[in-house]
Amino acid sequence: MQLKTYSARSTSAVLAQIKDELGPDAVILDTNEEDGVVTMTAALERKYGGGWVAPEKEPVMPRASAMTQRAYTDTTEVVSQERMAVREAALFPRAVDGQATWQEEWSTIKDYLMALMKPALGIDKLPTRQRLAMEFIQREGVNDEALLALYAKLRDDATASILTGLSEIVHVLPWGTQEWTQSIHLLAGPFGSGKTSIAVRMALALRAAEPALRICMINADAGRGNGRLLLRHYSELSELGYKEASTTMELVGAVNMAERERFDRIFIDLPGLSRGKFLASLLTDSGLGEKDVAVHLTLAPYYGLTAMKDLTARYAVPCAGSVVWTKLDETEHYGQIVNVALRTGLPVSCLSFGAGLGSSLVSAHQNMLWKLLFKRELPG
Repeated sequence: MQLKTYSARSTSAVLAQIKDELGPDAVILDTNEEDGVVTMTAALERKYGGGWVAPEKEPVMPRASAMTQRAYTDTTEVVSQERMAVREAALFPRAVDGQATWQEEWSTIKDYLMALMKPALGIDKLPTRQRLAMEFIQREGVNDEALLALYAKLRDDATASILTGLSEIVHVLPWGTQEWTQSIHLLAGPFGSGKTSIAVRMALALRAAEPALRICMINADAGRGNGRLLLRHYSELSELGYKEASTTMELVGAVNMAERERFDRIFIDLPGLSRGKFLASLLTDSGLGEKDVAVHLTLAPYYGLTAMKDLTARYAVPCAGSVVWTKLDETEHYGQIVNVALRTGLPVSCLSFGAGLGSSLVSAHQNMLWKLLFKRELPG
């Protein structure tokens, strides 16, 4: 079967594209309209005699529906396999010379399955309250995989709240000294995600809870001048320890020195990863993966679906601790919070918004997340 997606400014224009390329026998599997752009996924089945023609006897949609019932009866198992793939992605180097890795191949197959399954889900048959909530979060950027997981939780209970289903997908572990006892906390994420300011804010939050706590900040992103000056400046103002490391060996030395100086908590501001690089390699080279470490992935919700898939794969490590959502005040839609939670299985620890260091970071609670998602309401 040939599957292809077409986009244009109007439905008639998309249908014309499909007819020109696949012919009049093409079957429309999915239709979506967003920001004035109509997107359709069409399919045409190949016969062994050659050429792309429609099936003569068995229609496409009933077969997709049967496949949905067979392959996705247990949604939890599918989600677990996907999370395993993401967590293991950092352990396998990317293929070169244009050859896809097994993770990329699985992602392609999964996208095709989702395109086939979506029309057969029967979301329109849900009770009005559930259906409207599902349609709303879809418009907010929640992807098909998360919608499928939610649908599996709602289809057997007409009275179930969508918030109950979302709570089973998006977990929260609030930032604090009682919940996060690890001695070393690494702030990881793409360039520009706000790791440096988040490191300071998280350290100050612990200091506010326990004034006697001895905290050391390590700048492992010493090549970036502004971040370096910011971290050093606020560390000195807040009477926090401060060290720098521009290489892996220097990072090892800085961590060992901070441990010898008996700091209670060590925060490490890691540099962003260049294309094709994996966080697991850095932790292995530095030996940090063997220590009492929690990695906090700092992300902004405005990253696209493709970029977010790549980021969560490259930053996946066994000692991953949480997701810290940053720049919430710069974002219009928050569906990626659900997508990343489903993809990684990581809890949300902190929510960050605003430019200042004071009152701009809060420990996460699920009510805050739902207000973001459904009301676009920032904490506080």
